[in-house]
Amino acid sequence: MMRRTAPSAMSVSADSDAGAPGMGGHTQDGRPYGGAEPRRETMRTEFAFELPRGYVDEYGTVHRDGVMRLATARDELVPLRDDRVRENRAYLTVVLLGRVITRIGTITDVHPGLIENFFASDLAFLQDLYRRVNSEGRSRAAVACPECRHEFTVDLSGSRLGEP
Repeated sequence: MMRRTAPSAMSVSADSDAGAPGMGGHTQDGRPYGGAEPRRETMRTEFAFELPRGYVDEYGTVHRDGVMRLATARDELVPLRDDRVRENRAYLTVVLLGRVITRIGTITDVHPGLIENFFASDLAFLQDLYRRVNSEGRSRAAVACPECRHEFTVDLSGSRLGEP
């Protein structure tokens, strides 16, 4: 003799069709029947920037725009085993930026040797950007006008005023 049991994950009230597909119920994994997918939170992992001066390649081309990605734990640990970093702790910045910058202008092969040739002002800019996006988790800041007290956010990632 077979016994029939009701599924334990679904509850239906006597006066509604809440469990029926398309009638407002939910699937076993929590998604609504016939409804839209649940809203997924997205995380920004890449940050566009524009260098104050720009990297000048061997042909004299100036590369100003670039992209930095969020650092991983590996990005911060691997450079500590690098002999250049062991000899000179200041070189950590060069190796780290070489790992997280994915593009400078048309150059996609970004490495410590390339970063070594950046102007000091560009290196300082990138160090600050790295700190903001990796330590604070965002590159936007809430500010208020000192005169009218109007509150708004500004993007600190280096984009020019009025540009996305």
